[in-house]
Amino acid sequence: MASNGVLADIRVLDVTQVMAGPYCAMLLCDMGADVIKVEPPEGDSSRRMAGANATDSPSFNAVNRGKRGVVIDLKSTEGRGIFERLAMSADVLVENFRPGVMARLGLDYPRLADQNPGLIYASISGYGQTGPKANRGGFDLVAQGVSGIISVTGEPGRIPVKAGVPITDLGAALFATSGILAALYHRAVRTGRGQYIDTSLVEAGVALSVWEATEYFSGGGVPGPLGSAHRMSAPYQAIRCLDGYITLGGANDRIFRRLCDLLGHPTWADDADYADDTARVRNCEALAQQIQGITEKESCRHWLDLFEAHDIPCGPINDYAAVVKDSQIQARGMVVETEHPTLGTIKTLGSPLKFSETPVSVGQPAPLLGQHTDAVLHEVGYDDDEIARLREKKVVK
Repeated sequence: MASNGVLADIRVLDVTQVMAGPYCAMLLCDMGADVIKVEPPEGDSSRRMAGANATDSPSFNAVNRGKRGVVIDLKSTEGRGIFERLAMSADVLVENFRPGVMARLGLDYPRLADQNPGLIYASISGYGQTGPKANRGGFDLVAQGVSGIISVTGEPGRIPVKAGVPITDLGAALFATSGILAALYHRAVRTGRGQYIDTSLVEAGVALSVWEATEYFSGGGVPGPLGSAHRMSAPYQAIRCLDGYITLGGANDRIFRRLCDLLGHPTWADDADYADDTARVRNCEALAQQIQGITEKESCRHWLDLFEAHDIPCGPINDYAAVVKDSQIQARGMVVETEHPTLGTIKTLGSPLKFSETPVSVGQPAPLLGQHTDAVLHEVGYDDDEIARLREKKVVK
């Protein structure tokens, strides 16, 4: 597939399902890689998630745009042979089966790298490929709990809540993507060889817990939930106004002093309880109450306009209807429309990456199930009669 992206001429085999693996492969696709999504005969299970029509779901389209889709039955000997042939011409392979599945299929890294030494093979799993829990399944909710994220999310004393976005799924995808890009660089400029990359949802959750681990390691005790507050800086949280809440980031002494002046209480900045971030964090609840005693007398709009005029970091708490209409979000191309053959015009999120020379491409829809099987098989040497025979035997679709 022709591309002008930064990863043009890179071919990726995407043998993943649901979220983490597909999102990783989609990021590579946005950057210009030719991503071939390999699905089982029944398709990626996310095709049947909530809101699905007869052929597709919004969830599937959200993380599979721009890819080419093939259906191969990897449980069959001939299907595995097709996959091996595809892997011979691939630069990158991404998979997110449980550890051991690809080895049982005979499609693990040692076998495929023996045939294609330049192959970069990335595995995303729940817990990683090694360790006593490696064989457990991986789900974002579970990984958020294991990695500690749920323990610090929500309000103190309330029932446990997860982060509102699938942070360990997306985090694992981002870590895998960065690893793949580094491995491509290493192959190109140093060795000419690929390598194996192993990452997981649980490790992503732990790795993203930078402030929480720092608090614990530095003797601050076991971190707990703080609502919207920050554990290293204050005031840095949602603040109540007359008609709702806004976010307020008085994240250093200079901004805090300016905030105190604006609120009509310049002496707060000299109070020993609020003299620096350490003191303000220790007394953050009392500080928030004092600030809200003032802000709750006027509307959110009043305070946003006033704080912005005096360069105090703040913002509205948007719902997603407001997010997609936000002028900055629109200006940055973070909402895009694509034409889908069965769903019509659909909206998806754009890419946060802006390249000056090799812009990302996000305008193509996700593939229908098996949409590009014939074309991809032709590219690796199968003729029409062979493809027809494979289809008749239900090896491909």
